[in-house]
Amino acid sequence: MGFKFTLTTMLLCLTGIGSMNAQAPKGEQIPDWAVDLAKRVQIDGYAQAGFTYQHTGGLADNDQLNKKDYNTFEMKRVFLVVAAPITDRWMAMFMHDFNGGVVHEYWTSYRFTNNKAFSARIGQFKHAYTIENNMSPTELETIDVCSEGVTYLAGCGSDRLIGTQYGRDLGLEFSGESNDGKFAYKAAVMNGQGVNKKDGNSEKDFIGHLEFRPTKELNIVATGQIGRGHAVERSSYISNIAPGEDYKRNRWSAGFQYKAQDSHLSLRAEYLEGRDKDVTSRGVYATGVLPIMPKLDFVGSYDFFNYNVDRDMDQHKVVAGLQYWFYKRCRIQLQYVYKSASLQDQAMPGGAVSKVFTHNANHAIMCQMQVRIK
Repeated sequence: MGFKFTLTTMLLCLTGIGSMNAQAPKGEQIPDWAVDLAKRVQIDGYAQAGFTYQHTGGLADNDQLNKKDYNTFEMKRVFLVVAAPITDRWMAMFMHDFNGGVVHEYWTSYRFTNNKAFSARIGQFKHAYTIENNMSPTELETIDVCSEGVTYLAGCGSDRLIGTQYGRDLGLEFSGESNDGKFAYKAAVMNGQGVNKKDGNSEKDFIGHLEFRPTKELNIVATGQIGRGHAVERSSYISNIAPGEDYKRNRWSAGFQYKAQDSHLSLRAEYLEGRDKDVTSRGVYATGVLPIMPKLDFVGSYDFFNYNVDRDMDQHKVVAGLQYWFYKRCRIQLQYVYKSASLQDQAMPGGAVSKVFTHNANHAIMCQMQVRIK
């Protein structure tokens, strides 16, 4: 089989435009399986890039470790998503971030019932803890994506005990919903270690997710997670968990989401709490979108989170800005972000540098463009 024929087959599969009438290179014939695969494969993807200016108050002008004023252009995400419905019940999915070079998801699912009452999924995917963690960055309203509480408790980056796991894990999940769509559930058993990793201990995490939808616009959600973490780094918020230590790692949340059917009007709020060993973290956020005129929305968010209630590591965060939808799911966002506290570098004896939680006001202006295929 020649290189030209192989390349043609790959392109047909990737673009999903193959048909029984597709023309192969002269003298070659594209096999039926390649044409059938091209019909089934669905390609999606998106990119988010922008500019950030940040000013941190309370820092000395001669601070050699922390930048008082900082600005940068940055490419945040470049995702390719490939979905393959194998039958009307069985499908597979693959997701890769070219910006970070990380495979985020690879899983297959099967629906066992004629309705949507019972399905199973196995592989690597977003776990079901919290409302926000199950949303795409292309749907989330704020440029820095999730609230501080979700980012920390769901393993999206700021919890150094498990590292940056993008809110995903490896495991087995069962899900379903009632015939009228008013009730939905997810129940999963997962490693608890994050993406592309074996479990760090022999114990598994259990995650539950319940939804009640009294109307098409309103969704009331409760989620929980119980398990044991395996620390990969030392945390700036919790001093009594060492790298390599297994520790109790439990979480729960409750909230709601309202989303209008005929506009971008929406409101989402959620209370979150977690416990790592003997340390409690808790917080709440509310994020809303108010349409101003066609394609132009006001975005506002208030976010409070206490990383360690015993040490008063509380942070307030406020976001206000605009977003303009210039084509379907493509938008330009401009936002002001205020944080009442942040982690700062501090020199330690022997030349080492550690992160210290500091109540210094942090101001940022963020701009982002989002382009999505579908």
